[in-house]
Amino acid sequence: MMKLTEKTISSQMLHRGKVVSLRIDSVELPNGKIAAREVVEHSGAVAVVPIDNNGEVLMVRQYRHPVGKILLEIPAGKLDPGEAPDDCVRRELLEETGMVAGKLSKLFSCYSTPGFSNEILHVYLAENLTYQGQQLDKDEFLKVEKVPLSKAVEMISAGEIEDAKTIAGLLAVKTRERSGD
Repeated sequence: MMKLTEKTISSQMLHRGKVVSLRIDSVELPNGKIAAREVVEHSGAVAVVPIDNNGEVLMVRQYRHPVGKILLEIPAGKLDPGEAPDDCVRRELLEETGMVAGKLSKLFSCYSTPGFSNEILHVYLAENLTYQGQQLDKDEFLKVEKVPLSKAVEMISAGEIEDAKTIAGLLAVKTRERSGD
């Protein structure tokens, strides 16, 4: 069997930030050669597909500076140090939409971009929603929009939804709906 793993020889931290840190690792490849790996460290995040009793998804429209445009996304946020994903998803749902979920189900976890980052994303479905009041962070500006699940899936094919976590979350819920779970 072919060896696939890489052995870290050294690691140099270049930047420690509020959201991400950047390091460069020197690694030994399976063939014995040495290569550099740029690694973005991230504490992890959650995302949630909140669906109301009418089958509409509560989504957020917000400006994303790295891509220079406003995107339509499912609510999401970064895990605080030591915070459990279940607690984080409840916090983010309340902060961004003002909703509390009567039923919360984990859909999946995935690495967002494993080619250069260790960020793991935990995606949930929130149902039986009750409004308690939006609690945005002081530096958070977004607009909540309700979109029927079937329309949201059509928006993916039309290029109107471009965010990967949103696409994955919506398709996971649609697949679950089709299978009757």
